[in-house]
Amino acid sequence: MLNWIDQRVPVRYLAFFAVVALWVLSALQWVVGQASLAWVLMLTGLVALGVHDLQQTRHAILRNYPILGHFRFLLEFIRPELRQYFIEGDGEAVPFSRSQRSLVYARAKGESDKRPFGTQMNVKEAGYEWLTHSISPSVIASHDFRVQVGGAQCLHPYNISLFNVSAMSFGALSANAIMALNLGAKKGGFAHDTGEGSISRYHREHGGDLIWEIGSGYFGCRNDDGTFNPDRFRDNALSPQVKMIEIKLSQGAKPGHGGVLPGPKVTPEIAEARGVPVGVDCVSPAAHTSFDSPMGLLHFVQALRDLSGGKPVGLKLCIGHPWEWFGIAKAMHQTGIYPDFIVVDGAEGGTGAAPVEFTDHIGMPLVEGLRLVHNTLVGLNLREHVRLGASGKIISGFDVIRTLALGADWCNSARGFMFALGCIQAQTCHSGNCPTGVTTQDPHRQVALVVPSKADRVSNFHRQTLESVREMLQATGLLRPDELKLQHIMKRMSEHRVQNLSELMPSIAAGSLLTAQAHEGLFAQYWHLASADQFQLKASAS
Repeated sequence: MLNWIDQRVPVRYLAFFAVVALWVLSALQWVVGQASLAWVLMLTGLVALGVHDLQQTRHAILRNYPILGHFRFLLEFIRPELRQYFIEGDGEAVPFSRSQRSLVYARAKGESDKRPFGTQMNVKEAGYEWLTHSISPSVIASHDFRVQVGGAQCLHPYNISLFNVSAMSFGALSANAIMALNLGAKKGGFAHDTGEGSISRYHREHGGDLIWEIGSGYFGCRNDDGTFNPDRFRDNALSPQVKMIEIKLSQGAKPGHGGVLPGPKVTPEIAEARGVPVGVDCVSPAAHTSFDSPMGLLHFVQALRDLSGGKPVGLKLCIGHPWEWFGIAKAMHQTGIYPDFIVVDGAEGGTGAAPVEFTDHIGMPLVEGLRLVHNTLVGLNLREHVRLGASGKIISGFDVIRTLALGADWCNSARGFMFALGCIQAQTCHSGNCPTGVTTQDPHRQVALVVPSKADRVSNFHRQTLESVREMLQATGLLRPDELKLQHIMKRMSEHRVQNLSELMPSIAAGSLLTAQAHEGLFAQYWHLASADQFQLKASAS
């Protein structure tokens, strides 16, 4: 019954319709002298407010919840006085705190991101980190930092922004969200990763730069049996809008899991983008079928590079078994085939829905995963051939700075740009009832997300985040992001002990994995047991 009502008279509008009904009833009572004019005028004001909420384009919450949505903004207004009694503290909520979300909202709206009265962080608490600064700051002309992606085997390198939209598929996000992200990316001159759901017509609507992600389901380039189709791949890859191709091996939120989009959710638009039948379960297998070894993976990389006309082709993975990554690295060294880039996704990454155990306990966090990949490439003298991207809870300018210091060349953010679209972290992404229209296929809900307005916010968030990166770089006395090193970041270990990140995470010597010298940590345990010919260990590890 509730679903029937919601299809015809959306339940989220009931507060508005209730006020209208009361207004009509009160007006009739006033005519016969049984209601006061003040009461009728108050209800008239509420009806007018509801009509305005439905017509305005600034707040998705108010378009989806006329009148009722104002209570959220009222609570936000009184929060400073009542926070300590009724509402969460600035740093308490997870996965993102109110402070983090507020920073994105301010930058997306073009409002002030300044804060009075000093830091709200406990600088004496273990884990607190800071960037060292110089008494002789530098001057950097522009925030538009670029990284060229594409090695000697690539014919069409791409100058990617330092900060880009991470992988989110159409289907996981609404059509309006995809269009707003892509239009924002075009306005701001940065890249938009399609996610493994392939390239929909909404990705093409505004012509923003795309990174086409190809997962194990080969959506957009598959045969009817789910195997890879080179002809369909070529048709999409040769589009001028596609700047890079990314082979997804795993993602941080649920590595090694795969997934199923139930048949009822496979709409004609989703089916068209993915190349699957309408109304039939859409399966993403846990593993690829085009290769079953590190060597096979790299030959697949080269095949995609050739089919795309020489565009940059790379990998995306969350580090799991260290020996599997070592096997891929050994295959690079032995074949001379290098992916143009590798995106390291941290286990702290998010998704629309994942088993709790996978979200909480599977996958290597970004710091450890990124350092392992960076050090391995340095140890094989391959770092100059492969660019590194990174994703996993990157929101602020300091997040970007820290990630670059750890070894990344650029950063991606998914939930940060969702906040820029208006996401309020309601955590109903899997339900289809997203209150802001970001993660729903309900046409009535997603219409609240107005594309031109939200695209401006996406562009603003990107620009102001990189402006903060520019200002922080200037404070360090550096001129370029690639000059950032581990020694620029300090970390408190205890109340009376502070260490430099370079002390906590020793770097491997260049070329050291090509020699017989002794190694430490994971390299000592697994490097000699990893194989370029298979993902499994050569022998059982002790």
